[in-house]
Amino acid sequence: MIAAILPCYRVAHKIIPLLAEFGSEVSLIIVVDDKCPEKSGQLVLDSCRDDRVHVLFNESNKGVGGAVLAGFKKAVNMGATICVKIDGDGQMNPHLISKLIKPIVEKRADFTKGNRFVDPSGLSAMPKIRLFGNALLSFICKFVTGYWSIFDPTNGFLAINSSTLKKLDLDSLHSRYFFESDLLFKLSLLRARVIDFPMQAVYSDEKSSLRIWHVVATFPWLYFKRFLQRLLTHYFLRDFSVGSVYIISGLFFHIIGFSFGLWHWIKSIQTQDPASSGTVMLAALPIILGTQFIIAAIQFDMVQEPTQILETE
Repeated sequence: MIAAILPCYRVAHKIIPLLAEFGSEVSLIIVVDDKCPEKSGQLVLDSCRDDRVHVLFNESNKGVGGAVLAGFKKAVNMGATICVKIDGDGQMNPHLISKLIKPIVEKRADFTKGNRFVDPSGLSAMPKIRLFGNALLSFICKFVTGYWSIFDPTNGFLAINSSTLKKLDLDSLHSRYFFESDLLFKLSLLRARVIDFPMQAVYSDEKSSLRIWHVVATFPWLYFKRFLQRLLTHYFLRDFSVGSVYIISGLFFHIIGFSFGLWHWIKSIQTQDPASSGTVMLAALPIILGTQFIIAAIQFDMVQEPTQILETE
């Protein structure tokens, strides 16, 4: 059974037309009113006569992640085999759901997500600030999650099989705008197979409640913590491989080179005696070696990206 989860916040003018677009492949539609000031959930109850539609009401605003998690839990309890998350603002076409879930149905993936960057012609409609921000976050997310073949990590059009969903600690997922990136990170710890789905988003008069400065203030620290956690988990707790040696060697030589160079730089300032070329080389050589080891670690990590799906129930 395919279930679609729609988090709703300030989308009252779009939710009813959107619900009418869902095809017969979707057996269950869960609308989650995330304490919407426009009362989107009540509007659906009053106006929609589709028996597939169920409405959940969050007592407080939990953010897009919190709304989606509530929908996921409800869908799994109702027997859904695949859960699809689609925004309630109309940016995603429900007719694409059958293509989005195809790799999961064919047991080629545990999780699929949209990627708006595959077709460059479709990027012209994306606001320039979103284009730059999404591209930057995509590169960072590759390092953090180890999913080097995917892009557009903040894309909210996604699908996951219920077997994989049950393996996740849903309550530990970030409940707001870091939700999609955090979900990818959690999937990387499971070593789930993730596949991108090429798509185009539609931008019209919707207003995003995402604040750029909030992203700048919170995302770097969140990404850094997840990055360290993945490295420690994959390369030192669960296993110790040649990748682990590359990481240790890279850090060791960088520390030696920077420490040696910093010490002589301070010394030369104090004595007003410039460091010799030999001293400079002795500082630079460990840094060069350390960089080579770090590059080797990245290359090793790239070939470790999961290619097999998890065992299903």
